[in-house]
Amino acid sequence: MTQKLLPGATGVLALADGTIFQGIGCGAVGSALGEVVFNTAMTGYQEILTDPSYMSQILAFTFPHVGNVGVNVEDIEQMGDGSGTSARGAIFRDAPTDPANWRSGGDLDGWMKRRGVVGLAGVDTRALTQRIRDAGAPHAVIAHHPNGAFDLDALVAEARAWTGLVGLDLAKDASTLQSFDWSEGVWDWPQGYPRVDAADKSVVVIDYGVKRNILRAIASTGAKVTVVPATTSAEDILARNPDGVILSNGPGDPAATGAYAVPEIKKLVDSGKPIMGICLGHQMLALALGAKTVKMDQGHHGANHPVKDLTTGKVEIVSMNHGFAVDRDSLPDAVMETHVSLFDGTNCGIALKDRPVFSVQHHPEASPGPTDSLYLFNRFSDFMRA
Repeated sequence: MTQKLLPGATGVLALADGTIFQGIGCGAVGSALGEVVFNTAMTGYQEILTDPSYMSQILAFTFPHVGNVGVNVEDIEQMGDGSGTSARGAIFRDAPTDPANWRSGGDLDGWMKRRGVVGLAGVDTRALTQRIRDAGAPHAVIAHHPNGAFDLDALVAEARAWTGLVGLDLAKDASTLQSFDWSEGVWDWPQGYPRVDAADKSVVVIDYGVKRNILRAIASTGAKVTVVPATTSAEDILARNPDGVILSNGPGDPAATGAYAVPEIKKLVDSGKPIMGICLGHQMLALALGAKTVKMDQGHHGANHPVKDLTTGKVEIVSMNHGFAVDRDSLPDAVMETHVSLFDGTNCGIALKDRPVFSVQHHPEASPGPTDSLYLFNRFSDFMRA
């Protein structure tokens, strides 16, 4: 039955348990189904909303003021376009503000409309965040309609019927369909992103949903970067004779994507090539080495997470975005734990003891976030040179 909400309400978030959050709809008109997670970053909302790792998720920002720097064509992380391969919806404490920044090329609300991202403002995001923290990330439908009329029972039923991210392979949809080369480096103010021509080594990046700034960080080490689809075989990759291989970030359940990716990763490890895994790539490398992954209750999403590098003793503040984790108790003897979360003690990095193969759960390219762990790309570069 269609029900009218409070006066002025044009948007809702309907959770699978029947809870309804209501507010002011923004962005695209319509509805979107997904898992609700919160992000604690204070900057970089455009990079966050275009991160393919948020595919099939609805994102609640804990920072109350979003939209003040507008949007531009340079801060998009995904290779594709639209909400189909990134965040499906966005939840704000306050309505997105008007932009006031020299890099702005438009406002957040209009950008969300064009991308198909359903938004909801005026929500008590502290209450929603506490609910996720205590009970886990819920399945939900976010909906926006100017007349404020919604069939709440149908929205709750849709959320309740969704099976969730466990067992869901999303990397194929997030990945490129064909190989391409990348030659853009990291941001250099005020010129922007420079072209990197000199290359003394070559890297193949397996795209499970790669972010542009990961590619920029690799290119800036002086590497020729080639991006290949998620389903590319190890034989095809090795035929390119790369000096190293990157397993990229991406969305979905690592065990589901690993059904076709893990056998190829095993072959790449056996080849002796230097390998670096990031986020989903970290989880699938762990699977290939004999470990297991588990679904987290609320995951890690933000740009202010403390992680300790056990190889150096250094504590870094890093950018995180993941809902699955490597089970540290399942790590085989040949694998050492290199990084650990200081929030909850979960695994954030591994390395083979006898080969130049390592991975991290966090995002060393940041974007947004501090660049404390950017050195990992240089570590990988050193492995290739050696």
